[in-house]
Amino acid sequence: MSVLITRSNAKLLSGELATHLTGRYAQIELFPFSFSEYCICNHVDTTTITTQASAMRQTSFDKYLLSGGFPEILHEKNATTYVNNLVKSIISRDIQSRHNIRFGILFNQIAQHLLNIAPAKIDIKALQTLFGISSSHTVENYIDYLKQAYLLIGIHKYSNKSRIRVRNEKLYAVDPALMNNRADAFAAVNLGWRLETVVLIELLRRYRPLQYDIYYYAETAGEADFVVCHNSQTISIIQVSFDINNPKTLKRELKGLALASRATGCDNMLLITNHDRSSTTVNGKEVNIIPACEWLLEDYEMKE
Repeated sequence: MSVLITRSNAKLLSGELATHLTGRYAQIELFPFSFSEYCICNHVDTTTITTQASAMRQTSFDKYLLSGGFPEILHEKNATTYVNNLVKSIISRDIQSRHNIRFGILFNQIAQHLLNIAPAKIDIKALQTLFGISSSHTVENYIDYLKQAYLLIGIHKYSNKSRIRVRNEKLYAVDPALMNNRADAFAAVNLGWRLETVVLIELLRRYRPLQYDIYYYAETAGEADFVVCHNSQTISIIQVSFDINNPKTLKRELKGLALASRATGCDNMLLITNHDRSSTTVNGKEVNIIPACEWLLEDYEMKE
């Protein structure tokens, strides 16, 4: 017999549920709508191979990048009001009340700041200095609370050394709608960051149920956005770039892939863009280039 339990985060977070059930449960993470689900709700044809159908899918994806995947936004005239109220509710009810945070205004400022700059690598000491907080543990706890409440998602730096993976985290908003559709956000609509966020959340949908890990790769010479690993084996390296028409941009993205490939021993490299579809080589290894719209709608089979 199986029992499905669902409830508001204001009463019970997933980590607290795990404590009560003492291991006798299977957790299923639900994210905002994927692009595929967004298309279904908007009656967008995702299968027909015609110029018109492809154009409609791309138009829908352009809107998805800006509006995000919260189901309620599909029926809201003012997305900013909805997102602003959602963030306020999560911060006050799901986090501040539960954890008895004394300095609520300060916590809210940190939360809004992290959503404004996401995706971003986190420097705890820099946040301490910026907000005048004496304890690094306080900053770390605040970030953990925001992740528990699913406002933020964190991934770690790829490394064979555990101490490096633990200390180097990059934070993303759980949906692109959170990145600037808030009062006083004053954050630019950076399409590249939004595309990177959408790709990460899709990777988590596909691979977390299989117990795969998602990392980012970085060294002084270059970076790759995502490294997908199963146990100690790297199965895919993914770079995300909204526009690669500038030769310098393409060269930079391919260099990051090549560096990650050399470090991980993985030759399965993918470059996801907004429009481009082609293939190229870097250091004699093939790199597939695919539009995000197509990658998000492609069939994939979840295998244990």
